[in-house]
Amino acid sequence: MERIICLIAGYLCGLIQSGYFYGKVHKIDIRKHGSGNSGTTNALRVMGPKAGAVVFSGDFLKALLPCLAVRVIFKQQPEMIYILILYTGLGVILGHNYPFYLNFKGGKGIAATAGLIVASDLRMTLLCIVAFVLIVLITRYVSLGSLIVAVIFFAWLFLFARAGAYGLIQEGLPEFYMVAAMISGLAFWRHRANIMRLVRGGENKISFGSGKK
Repeated sequence: MERIICLIAGYLCGLIQSGYFYGKVHKIDIRKHGSGNSGTTNALRVMGPKAGAVVFSGDFLKALLPCLAVRVIFKQQPEMIYILILYTGLGVILGHNYPFYLNFKGGKGIAATAGLIVASDLRMTLLCIVAFVLIVLITRYVSLGSLIVAVIFFAWLFLFARAGAYGLIQEGLPEFYMVAAMISGLAFWRHRANIMRLVRGGENKISFGSGKK
C-alpha cells in the first residue's frame, strides 16, 4: 500500500508542468515550438535562460520535495525509505512525462530525476553534476549529459545497495534494482530520438552566449 500511495502521490506532483504553465503565462504553448518538449532544454531554447531556470527549478522541486517528505513520513521504516523514495520519484517522472490532461505529452523527466537524485544521495549528486557539466561543456549535447546521468544513477544505486549503503534487507534488493532500472530506462526511452540524432551526428547543440544552437 505504501508503494502505491507513493507512486500515485508522485504522479500527482509530476502533473505540475512548469514549462507548459510558464509558457501559457507568456502566451506560448511550448509544446508547439522547438522540439515540442515541455522541459527545461526546450524552454531554454524557445524562451531564453530565465525561462530555462524557472522551468528547471519547478520540475526539480516537484520531485525533491515529495521525496524528502518520504524520508520524514517513513523514518521509522529505514529498510523501506529508499525503495519508497524511488517509487515516489518514478511517479513524479511518469506524471511529468505523461500528464493525462495534456494528452500524455510532457517532458523527458531529467530535471525531476535530478530532484530524486538529490533526495537520494548527495555523493551521487556531486558525481552527476560534475559529469553532466563536463560532458555538456565539452560536447554541447545536453541530451548526452542527461543520458550519462541516468547511467550513473542506476550504476551508483546498484553498486552501493549491494554494499549495504541504503539499509535494504536482502529480499528488497531486486525490487530496488527494478525500480531504479525503470527510472533510468525512462530517460533513455524519452531520449530515443536524441539518441538516433547523436548516432547520426545531427543532434542539436546548446549555445553558450553565441546565439547559435
